[in-house]
Amino acid sequence: MSFKHCVLAFSLMATAATAQTPADQAPAAPNFRVEVWGTALVEFSARMDAYAALRESLSAGIPRLAVTDNPAEILRAETALAERIRQARAKAKRGDIFSSRIRTAVRRTLALTIDAGICEAITMDNPGEFGYSINATYPKDRTLSTVPPSILGALPRLPDDVMYRFLDRDLVLHDTRANIILDRIDDAIRCGR
Repeated sequence: MSFKHCVLAFSLMATAATAQTPADQAPAAPNFRVEVWGTALVEFSARMDAYAALRESLSAGIPRLAVTDNPAEILRAETALAERIRQARAKAKRGDIFSSRIRTAVRRTLALTIDAGICEAITMDNPGEFGYSINATYPKDRTLSTVPPSILGALPRLPDDVMYRFLDRDLVLHDTRANIILDRIDDAIRCGR
C-alpha cells in the first residue's frame, strides 16, 4: 500500500469515527480520574490487619459478649478489651495507622468523592469537634456519625467492628468493640466553613 493510500484510508477512518457522533451531541469528555491509593492501600491494609490480629490476641480470656439487655455487661466487656488495647498500644500516636502517605490518599479520595449532598449527609449526625486523643474512649454522650455509602465504597475496607467516623472535619478510626479511637486525620474533608 502506498503512502497516498495510507493517508486516504486514515482520513476515511477519521471521517467515519466523526460521523458516529451526532452533530448536536458533544463527544464525552475523557475521564482522567486516577487511582490515588497505589502502595498506600497495601500499607493501610497491613496496618489494619496487624491491629485486628492484636485485638484478637488481646481478646483471649475475655468472655465473648452474648446478646444481652444488661448495659453493665456490655460496658464490662468493652472496658476490659479497651484496657488491654491501651496497654498494648501505650505509645500509640497520630499517624501510627494513618501514615502521611495514607492520609494523603484518604484526602484525595474524599476530595474526589464528596459533593454538596454528601457534605450535607455527613453533617446530619456529625457530633462536631470535641477533644479526644488516640486510644481515648469515644464519649457515650456524643453521636456516632454515619459515613455515606459512596465514601465507604471509595475507602478501603476495615476489619469487623472498626468504623470510619467524622468528627467535625476530622476522620477517625473507631474500634466499636472496645469503644476507642485508634487514629485520626485532621481536616480530612472540606465540608462547611
